[in-house]
Amino acid sequence: MLKLSQKKDLVARLATQLSEAQITILIDYKGLDVQTITRLRYELRQAGASMEVVKNTLLNLASQNTDAALMTDFYKGPTAVVTSATDPVAPSKILVDFAKDNEKLEIKAAAFGGKCLEPEEIKALAKMPSKEELLGKLVYTLNAVPTSFVNVLAGVPRGLVNVLNGLKDQKDAA
Repeated sequence: MLKLSQKKDLVARLATQLSEAQITILIDYKGLDVQTITRLRYELRQAGASMEVVKNTLLNLASQNTDAALMTDFYKGPTAVVTSATDPVAPSKILVDFAKDNEKLEIKAAAFGGKCLEPEEIKALAKMPSKEELLGKLVYTLNAVPTSFVNVLAGVPRGLVNVLNGLKDQKDAA
């Protein structure tokens, strides 16, 4: 049992974490063993997200004045909070994939962009490309434009040289 001062520290830390999060996802972990939860936490940590099991009353206090307050209806039963301050897609993908393999894991809801997302919307978010994929596509696009432009510019003198070579071949043949 936590002392009052420890609870206050936990609420303050969690409130900061929730206010900085791009996405906050609530999950029900009931029925999962410790080893499975540890594996899930490890995967989330690798993606820059964190998972914490919190009492609903403390979560309710910490979520005030944050997007997570939109999910107060879901603060029932065993609740774990997954937050990510960097990438909203990565933890969604991890949780959706993990839920496929572990039927006992239930995704309750998420707070993202000032909106409360249902599990179906979280699954749709998980299908989006990750931040790394989007950055890769952006770099490819930025690189392709100048490369194409250089090829077009090089095509003009190349065409002139081909025409001159054709004229030369015609004169040599005559």
